[in-house]
Amino acid sequence: MHIAWLGKKSPFCGNVTYGREVTNALLDRGHQVSFFHFDQEENAPEVVPNFQEVTIPYLFKSQIYTIPKFRSSKVLMRALSKNRPDLVHASLTLSPLDFRLPELCDEMGLPLVATFHPAFDQQMRNWAAGTQYLMYQLYAPALANYDRTIVFSYLQKDLLVKLGVPAERVAVIPNGVDVDKYSPAVPAQRPILRKRWQAKRVFVYMGRMAPEKNVEPMLKAWKAAGMGKDCRLLMMGSGPLLTSLKAQYGEELGVQWLGFVAEEAKRLEILRSADAFILPSLVEGLSLSLLEAMACGLAIIATDAGADGEVLEDGAGIIMRTTQPVSTQLQTLLPLFRDHEELTTILGQKARSRVLERYTLSNNITHVEALYDSILSQPRLPIGVTTRL
Repeated sequence: MHIAWLGKKSPFCGNVTYGREVTNALLDRGHQVSFFHFDQEENAPEVVPNFQEVTIPYLFKSQIYTIPKFRSSKVLMRALSKNRPDLVHASLTLSPLDFRLPELCDEMGLPLVATFHPAFDQQMRNWAAGTQYLMYQLYAPALANYDRTIVFSYLQKDLLVKLGVPAERVAVIPNGVDVDKYSPAVPAQRPILRKRWQAKRVFVYMGRMAPEKNVEPMLKAWKAAGMGKDCRLLMMGSGPLLTSLKAQYGEELGVQWLGFVAEEAKRLEILRSADAFILPSLVEGLSLSLLEAMACGLAIIATDAGADGEVLEDGAGIIMRTTQPVSTQLQTLLPLFRDHEELTTILGQKARSRVLERYTLSNNITHVEALYDSILSQPRLPIGVTTRL
């Protein structure tokens, strides 16, 4: 089938990775993909077999949201009319255009699928969760008019249904990772990868340096536990807090700031060199970085924000509660991981097994294909109608 994919190619974020991985997998399975994304028109690439890119003009874009130009809707409609896809899949970019898509696709008779990414915490336990809840409230009326909305967990589905999105229009298809690509280092390779860090244990954080990621309490716990004496904490990512945090927590504390690592091969090499992965977020969706670390066999310490607690349930990792100070919990946990190698080994094996069981990219794509087939096999209903006769 021919899928028109509306998503992001920059700046780098989980949405960008999701769009790249899913569209590449769809192409591998013989589908045709037209990738619509916000970019300068002069940067439009050449068309290649079975895949083409279509640029949509914009005023501003960031990791969080995008502001299109006034004529973006017309550009999109002309391109869809020309390309004549079977279905539109919007990996929502938090843009005003998201709210117009149901109407535009309804005019053209095109089925419309969304993937809704924003982080959440159903329990509303902190300020970040409250802020994200407003995003869900804002989007729910529009999502009710999409043919389907893909979310990553049943917690997320329950939240949208409570906000008025019909349950039959919400599909739970978790994120997935390529478990052949993201895999543990072979035994002979691991000492070579670790040599550069010169440490007893290597811990990794990978994500934005932003308040909702709760990075500073993690760094405070690292310092208070005296981890820098013989361990390293590798910080991958950028964001508004990077400069101030880097000034307070440096190499003398065993913290190494790697910045944004654009090359996937380098990120993979860093993950394979590490023992454990820490994710102290106040809100999350289903973290792709978490799944990548798990697939590489790292032991996991993460909060129960969003769907991450669901991923780690029943012993696949150590779960911290956002109802309690993360720094206090980490001060207890970090020395255990430092001093007991068998703990990181066992938890790393369990993390890898959990991904193989539930979160492979192959299974993800199979479910997405089945969703497309289900939608295309049924007559479309007008906007606002939720029950098939």
